[in-house]
Amino acid sequence: MIGRGRVFRAAPDWRAATLNVVAGVAVALGQAPLSAWYLAFPALVWALARMARPATAGGAFWAGLLVGAGYFGASLTWIVSPFFIDPWVYGWMAPFAVVLMAFGFGLFWGGAAALAARFPMRPVALAATLAGMEILRGYVLTGFPWALVGHMWHGVPVVQSVALWGATGLTVVTLALAAAPLIWRGWGIALAAAGLAAGFGFGLWQLGQPEAAARMASLRLVQPNAEQHLKWDPDQARVLFQRQLDLTRAGQPADLTIWPETAVPYLLEYSPEVAPIITAASGGAKVAIGIQRVEGDRGWNSLRVLEGDGALVATYDKFHLVPFGEYMPMGDLLQDWFGIGAFAAQVGNGYSAGTGPQVLDLGPDLGRVLPLICYEAVFPQIPRGAPERPDWMLQITNDAWFGTLTGPFQHFEQARMRAVEQGLPLIRVANTGVTAVIDARGRVLDALPFGEAGALDVAQIPGALAITPYARWGEGPAVLAVLLLFAAACWRRRARIA
Repeated sequence: MIGRGRVFRAAPDWRAATLNVVAGVAVALGQAPLSAWYLAFPALVWALARMARPATAGGAFWAGLLVGAGYFGASLTWIVSPFFIDPWVYGWMAPFAVVLMAFGFGLFWGGAAALAARFPMRPVALAATLAGMEILRGYVLTGFPWALVGHMWHGVPVVQSVALWGATGLTVVTLALAAAPLIWRGWGIALAAAGLAAGFGFGLWQLGQPEAAARMASLRLVQPNAEQHLKWDPDQARVLFQRQLDLTRAGQPADLTIWPETAVPYLLEYSPEVAPIITAASGGAKVAIGIQRVEGDRGWNSLRVLEGDGALVATYDKFHLVPFGEYMPMGDLLQDWFGIGAFAAQVGNGYSAGTGPQVLDLGPDLGRVLPLICYEAVFPQIPRGAPERPDWMLQITNDAWFGTLTGPFQHFEQARMRAVEQGLPLIRVANTGVTAVIDARGRVLDALPFGEAGALDVAQIPGALAITPYARWGEGPAVLAVLLLFAAACWRRRARIA
């Protein structure tokens, strides 16, 4: 363990601290919407060098903390947006959220750097400890695998490798390749270049493989573009509800019409006349709606499928809830003492969690679908935890919470990764965007413009591929790679740090 006094004495001067933060910000350039991997990967090499440079574990901790704070602060700028939906109630929390998120996740990187300082081959150890921390970050305290290092490969062929080892495995490999130039200089640069070339080559080969047979069923994806601060206003709620009805009835009825998360401002339990109104707009065909549901004093964030004269066909309740957004840790205490509830929940102080992943059978034409509500698409373990393999995945979301600059696009790119990991197509329906059809290799086949109301008609659902290695083995290959890096880090050779 590192003593507290020694940690504070090891704090860097302002010049070194500034460079550490700048290095972290530079690595964040790889995140959407910039997706500048060609800047982010060299910046990652630089960031690892700065984290490996200090002579002591305490100095390494500070370097890792500041690099991590720069990285997460720049990657998660969207975190302030939810607090300004109702600024008079929640606005005061925004600066605390930015600082706490940046330095809170920076602690993972600081701890990784301090631990790596104890190994002979520090750059290799740093790749191992950082990769291990990034894997843990997806599980600890309900998990938050947003802005993984491997996410810098969004939109380029390298991302196809997540079908082998997932986003976490891609993170491990990215960190290992970034560490190579710190060990072998010129040979290390050549090794990193060869590794990236292999990743691009594999991705291009994958994208050139035959496509799976499509499912001949039609969809209509409804994007109402409801502004979050108006969404629950009674007058505006009626306008937005009518907008979705109009978009649903436009043109020939689809086999399935899909509305986004919490699209319906009414509760079917208290307003049973709403369901027949919705299915009348679809001509009696199925409609999947994002809606809240209640039983007694409990509420759920749900997807419900209606058909015919408003009959309920299926229900899925979101089970991986957003802390502070959909439920409050110690929620009753915070509500009683401070009047603070989960700001995304409109029923009670927060939502209740559903029972877990479900596969809904929508009939022979539409097939079996795995629903994901909003934040659930960030977690690769959720599709892997489904009770059976579906024919396709469906994400409904309300990304108006994430603002308009970075959050919605990062969320969208992470959802695309789930399609590649599982070899399954993904239909994504978002309130403000990005609403899109994504095939089983993560390609966007069609999409609606961001921030505009409209409906996207889909003539057929993309087909599913054979089960992928990642879907079969999960995080096993990534964890094995981390263990191999730890073994290599024990090699008794001191690396010169560039």
